[in-house]
Amino acid sequence: MARYTGPVCRLCRREGTKLFLKGERCMTGKCALDRRSTAPGQHGATNKKVREYGMQLREKQKTKRYYGVLEKPFANYYAEAERKPGMSGENLLVLLERRLDNTVYRMGMASSRKEARQMVLHGHFTLNGKKVTIPSISVKVGDVIAIKESSRDLSLVKALIEGAATKLTPKWLEVNKENATAKVVALPARDDIDFDFNEQLIVELYSK
Repeated sequence: MARYTGPVCRLCRREGTKLFLKGERCMTGKCALDRRSTAPGQHGATNKKVREYGMQLREKQKTKRYYGVLEKPFANYYAEAERKPGMSGENLLVLLERRLDNTVYRMGMASSRKEARQMVLHGHFTLNGKKVTIPSISVKVGDVIAIKESSRDLSLVKALIEGAATKLTPKWLEVNKENATAKVVALPARDDIDFDFNEQLIVELYSK
């Protein structure tokens, strides 16, 4: 399964904003963007005039990297978003938000989406009582996500369950933090996404 394996702090620096790819580390003084805010590379500190296409491209790249999705799957998500009724940009964000790895992260059972993806791949979660290992599965209303019983004794999982008690969860999830389960009670809406996206730029890019 293809995935990005390079240094993730470079991605935040390239986009000029925190993408929270390293979880709690991004909130400390160790954050690479706080220590060096310029883009990576030899010419990263050079001031360049950003044209319309560049703005659209950067918004697409930022969204891809925030959710941990590569180019081809992202294009497939956009194609699906276009087929749905409503605004394509909002449909795209909702589809990305419904990914299982993002749902695990939103329920507080991982410090980052990358960690959530890894835990799903390793089979630590169940979906409606069945073991699942595909991070890209799209959750729907009524689905129940839970940590697998045999994984609850792992020290990492215990720490995540304890840490989840202090984390805020979105209103489209009904989370039982003691049992480490979550039920999807509604589909996420645009207002539930608390990151600063300009999805209209992505629509303009794919409309060219």
